[in-house]
Amino acid sequence: MNRKFLAGSALATLLVVPAAAFLTLELTRNGLPVDTGEQQIEVVGKDASKGSETKGAIAAKPASDVAADKQLTPEASSTVAEAEAEIAVKRETGIVADDAYGIVRERHAAPSPAGGIEMLAGGSAMRTMPAPSIVPSDIMPPQEENRDRFSSGETNPVKSVTTDPVSTFSADVDTASYSFVRKALMAGEMPDPDSVRVEEMINYFPYDWPGPESEAEPFKATVTVLPTPWNANTRLMHVGIKGYDVVAAAAPRANLVFLIDVSGSMDEPDKLPLLKSAFRLLVDKLKPEDTVSIVTYAGNAGTVLEPTAIKDKAKILAAIDTLQPGGSTAGAQGLEAAYDLAERAFVKGGVNRIMLATDGDFNVGPSSDEDLKATIEQKRKSGIFLSVLGFGRGNYNDALMQTLAQNGNGTASYIDTLAEAQKSLVEEAGSSLFPIAKDVKFQVEFNPREIAEYRLIGYETRALKREDFNNDRVDAGDIGSGHRVTAIYEITPKGSPAVLNDDLRYGAAPATQQADPAEKSGELAFLKIRYKKPDGNTSSLITTPVTEENAVPSLQQAGQDVRFSVAVAAFGQKLRGTDAVSAYPYGSILDLAASAKGEDTYGYRAEFLNLVRLAKSLGGE
Repeated sequence: MNRKFLAGSALATLLVVPAAAFLTLELTRNGLPVDTGEQQIEVVGKDASKGSETKGAIAAKPASDVAADKQLTPEASSTVAEAEAEIAVKRETGIVADDAYGIVRERHAAPSPAGGIEMLAGGSAMRTMPAPSIVPSDIMPPQEENRDRFSSGETNPVKSVTTDPVSTFSADVDTASYSFVRKALMAGEMPDPDSVRVEEMINYFPYDWPGPESEAEPFKATVTVLPTPWNANTRLMHVGIKGYDVVAAAAPRANLVFLIDVSGSMDEPDKLPLLKSAFRLLVDKLKPEDTVSIVTYAGNAGTVLEPTAIKDKAKILAAIDTLQPGGSTAGAQGLEAAYDLAERAFVKGGVNRIMLATDGDFNVGPSSDEDLKATIEQKRKSGIFLSVLGFGRGNYNDALMQTLAQNGNGTASYIDTLAEAQKSLVEEAGSSLFPIAKDVKFQVEFNPREIAEYRLIGYETRALKREDFNNDRVDAGDIGSGHRVTAIYEITPKGSPAVLNDDLRYGAAPATQQADPAEKSGELAFLKIRYKKPDGNTSSLITTPVTEENAVPSLQQAGQDVRFSVAVAAFGQKLRGTDAVSAYPYGSILDLAASAKGEDTYGYRAEFLNLVRLAKSLGGE
């Protein structure tokens, strides 16, 4: 036998077997038949962006040609065509430079006498041999590391009123969790349970809770007690708070500093380009006398725009348009520069706020959460608050975003679409930018004669100690103009078969013959709200007793907004893996939400119904 022929065949085998193996893997992974006999498949590498053959790239021969040769079944040909389309998309979006699977090799060889492989001057064209059963590890597609970071916390447990009758937590008007959950579901993935903060999902939606009549008492609480849809033996205590709505004309002047991450990690369509569009929307919402400054950070912090009045809008928008990504992330240095600008343009009696927009990757400088937290705590005492806008996936540091916003007397939002930017920065600009109260705390005391157990739904990261409620030095949440806050407890009445905790053998002595005021009035619980005015340091108190007069006999008799918020609470708990709703199906959540959809001016509730359907399908229900 001709030795040259043998040599050519061996070389062909070494070079093309890995390519054939990978193509075989892709086809079999989709459950399609693959011809593993002596028939050959032609594989040609091309650069989609240049229209020429790519050096060392591996791609499939056009499906029509393959099908015509009857080397693949029609189903397999369709899969090859889909693979070609995926390769082209990945190249166009910059996911890969030379080929779809990260394989970049330079090959030089003369045409093989055996015809087993032919190497072209500008790339490669080859005919494959039968694929082996084992795929070499060096041609497997690289797996992108998911570096999203969330604060992990245990779901609130059921507590006994006998031993722990008081629940205390900070107000929360953030909505970041809902947007992140939506982005995951729309990408065909169930969200990370740690990314689900049920209170943020509930508070994402506007509800028509009655508000106070004047700013003298900036909040009004509306309490409804209703049956629990997922447990016939418990009840829900639903608390809806509405803040005083400041008239737009009376809103104070705003001094805003846009602190924008332009590091290399922001070079993705749903990061810096979306960020720029979002800030353009906000600029259009502000009044002519408001001012805007822009600081960027990437390697080093830099001032892009000195404090500029909105009446010079063209200058501000031009500065936004110049932003380009590149470099590492000097987040701490950027914060210092932003606070310096905010202090220079400080408006006494107005709104002084830094708007931090980032994917949360602070990887240069003093970057520990505690160091940044200490800096922000110190600066907020001067009246400069900090809000956070998060962007993107795969590198999103949600844990840090929460730390910054909570300690900066601000809010945390997650912008996944331009529609979300419109909602957060335009439609809700008043509540996002103009605070009516700071350090808002809630405390509920349950009557042990009526309630055996309770469980606060959500607010795990907002829990406070009982003694923190009356301590004005302890920071808490902030509420803006017209903002709504909703909190829901699942409560277990005395004598219910749903009680989980046994009575204490050595518990409290029986009640005396003289009934206390709570027993006389039939109170179920007592709600207290403590808050400070935006420029004050001493708190005020609002109290609301909860009795059977607040109760409705059936779920259907509860208000439309109450029922919809309960459906959202069930959905959030389901995604989080909360045991209490494990037997409550997505279908029932969907029915409850659909029945309470109402007018839905902006389509938020219709979108929610779609997310429940997606979760139902992805969860295999």
